[in-house]
Amino acid sequence: MNTASTGIGPDVTHGQNVQIEENVRIGRGTVLSDTGAQPIILRAGVQIGAGAVIAAGVEIGRGAQIRDGAVVLNAIPPNAIAEGNPAQVVGYTTALPQDITTFSGGGPGADSNRTGAEILPLEVGNAAIYRMPQVLEASRGNLTVGEIERDLPFLPKRYFAVYDVPSAKLRGEHAHRACHQFLICMSGSCRALLDDGENRQEVVLSRPDIGLYLPPMIWGTQYDYTRDAVLLVFASHAYDNADYIRDYETFRTELDAAR
Repeated sequence: MNTASTGIGPDVTHGQNVQIEENVRIGRGTVLSDTGAQPIILRAGVQIGAGAVIAAGVEIGRGAQIRDGAVVLNAIPPNAIAEGNPAQVVGYTTALPQDITTFSGGGPGADSNRTGAEILPLEVGNAAIYRMPQVLEASRGNLTVGEIERDLPFLPKRYFAVYDVPSAKLRGEHAHRACHQFLICMSGSCRALLDDGENRQEVVLSRPDIGLYLPPMIWGTQYDYTRDAVLLVFASHAYDNADYIRDYETFRTELDAAR
């Protein structure tokens, strides 16, 4: 176990089958139940609250926060905030390096007619919010529309829809090397976390006239789906498993190599 730059509180129980990276903080009375064949892995910057229990073989991703008393039985994604028994992700940190306000599609102009897409840049890479064209008619109902070549940032080659997601489950948790994506929550709502390795931003998708442009090499996670949520995703490429980066540490390594 590497304890350099690591703070371990009193009464912490652990054995030898634990891998701890730099700047990890472990609270009083935490139990690292490293009795399995696979090690417990605590990535850089992890913070574990007092009295937490981490099961054998669990990996806690870089920058994640485990709240007091949580019982962690499964892997926790990078930068996630987890609590409860069993622990579930309840949010994500946004402190790399600055705290950025969540965008939910509201604000001036949100409920007005639009003849073309309005683009609102985000603080993560080249990601952006698109307010799509819409026609509001109180007597007949509202309409939102998009012309592919005019209103989208790329020409899609496929689409898919995500629905009936249990609220505790996470989707995404990957980046693409080449594929662009455009997300619209057609019903209900979900939260989308974007991470370019330097900045993170969380976006609430809750309107069918709001699209989220997710360019390549942005780590994307969607979570906190409502029961009626339907997330429609347009993609610039046909499915190619080799285009996916599913491990956050690999994502960071490829970003560093490209800089």
